Amino acid sequence: MAAAAPPPPTEAPITMPETALPRHPVFTRIRLATPSDVPFIHKLMHQMAVFERLTHLVTATESSYSSTLFTPDSKPFHSTTIFILEVSQNPFTDTHFNNDPFYKPLTKVVNLDLPINDPEKELFRTQHGNDVFVAGFVLFFPNYSTFLGKSGFYVEDLFVRECYRRKGFGKMLLTAVAKQAVKMGYGRVEWVVLDWNVNAIKFYEDMGAKVLQEWRLCRLTGENLEAYGATD
Repeated sequence: MAAAAPPPPTEAPITMPETALPRHPVFTRIRLATPSDVPFIHKLMHQMAVFERLTHLVTATESSYSSTLFTPDSKPFHSTTIFILEVSQNPFTDTHFNNDPFYKPLTKVVNLDLPINDPEKELFRTQHGNDVFVAGFVLFFPNYSTFLGKSGFYVEDLFVRECYRRKGFGKMLLTAVAKQAVKMGYGRVEWVVLDWNVNAIKFYEDMGAKVLQEWRLCRLTGENLEAYGATD
């Protein structure tokens, strides 16, 4: 009699490597702001002023933003320009921004270890899908360097809402500005940073920016500026 066949080998249990643990994808999109974004821009500006401890200097309203940021003569990248950062748990389904003649949105999927709890999501929900929210923005405009003989961009404001910080979203916004500057043949991108904001300073330096310690910001505003209107 033939010997019985040996039992099939028992397969060892499959253990998933740590890198294959479930992730939490966040779909991101950077696009040009539109007039319908003014309420979001105003809320973001207020939050930024609170963070920077400068609310006593804020007088802007939604109306002033609408009348100055989105005029008939405004042309993206040749006047004040705003990039909006949108996030969603699902892929973006609306495509009308893809037809923007001035700027094709940048999209990216960011995988996080933990889901984001956004306590203000209803305040920042857009009409561009059921679960699309505004997470931040960057406002910039062209300037000129006589030393380089080239135009550049000056970043006036860069802000990401608190629950979306330290996830690379701020770097994405600033990178989008720098990428546009390179595309247009511009010579540099510059901005200022508060001296007490050491985290931001390190963040900018890690991106390759140089903090110019020998320069000081000068500002003429308010009554001191208005006084010059009365001079001959």
